[in-house]
Amino acid sequence: MNEDADNAPPHRASDAPMDLRSERESFLRSFIKRGAEITEELLGENDKLRGEVELLESENTRLRTQLASDDAMRDFIKRIDALESEKRRLLAATHELRVVSDSDASRYEEIESELNDLANLYIAAYQLHASFSIRRVLRHVQDMLGQLMGAYGFAIYIVEGDGKRAEVIAHEHLDLSTLEPIIVGDGILGTALLSGVAKIPDDIASGTVAEPFAILPLLVGDRVVGVISIVTMLEQKSHWATVDAELFKLIGEHAGSALIAANLYSSVDGPVAALYGVRENLNKRPPSVAPIAERD
Repeated sequence: MNEDADNAPPHRASDAPMDLRSERESFLRSFIKRGAEITEELLGENDKLRGEVELLESENTRLRTQLASDDAMRDFIKRIDALESEKRRLLAATHELRVVSDSDASRYEEIESELNDLANLYIAAYQLHASFSIRRVLRHVQDMLGQLMGAYGFAIYIVEGDGKRAEVIAHEHLDLSTLEPIIVGDGILGTALLSGVAKIPDDIASGTVAEPFAILPLLVGDRVVGVISIVTMLEQKSHWATVDAELFKLIGEHAGSALIAANLYSSVDGPVAALYGVRENLNKRPPSVAPIAERD
């Protein structure tokens, strides 16, 4: 009996009761379903997290862009401030240069005016002594008075040989019949002939023949040899120029000697004859004015 039991075949799973197999299959189906649900939930959560990650990445990108834009804006503002500072510096430098330029232009005009005055003085002095013709010397004096100084009505007087009176030798825009001889020491012109003191008012006005506006004695050394009476000035001459004082001085100190030279030259026959007696006259001079080589 026991042998029959030992020789009996083993039990198989399929030999299990149907309810147990059904329960196992139900469990497996339930487990698989739950696993599928969990998987679905995990996939949903993963998709949700992926979406949140994408949103975070997008926000991060936006913030980075904004930060870069803010940095660029700050750099741009700094650049604007630097350019404004440079602009102010350049404007200040431009203003300084404009001031210097205006000063240089003003100084240039002053120098140009001074050079023009010097040129006029040089030409006037040269023309005054370049000619040995009495008429030309007088013409130069008249041109200096009229063209350079603006005198309109004037007369030029020269002291006669007796030294007591002066006669008119040239005039412009005045009636000759009103220009009587001047007695030295008599009247305003006679006083100027006696004293050698000029009368040049600061303001330009009009005078008369008897009371001229300006008076300029003609000197040779310390001797008065004539006088210029200026009665009226040109209408456009409203004030004295800087060079006028030098022109008055030039005429007063050189016109007389130029007339003397021209007068002496007119009495001889040519320049060689005018030099006749120079050596003898030189030897008659005091030692102080003799040539240096001949001084003791």
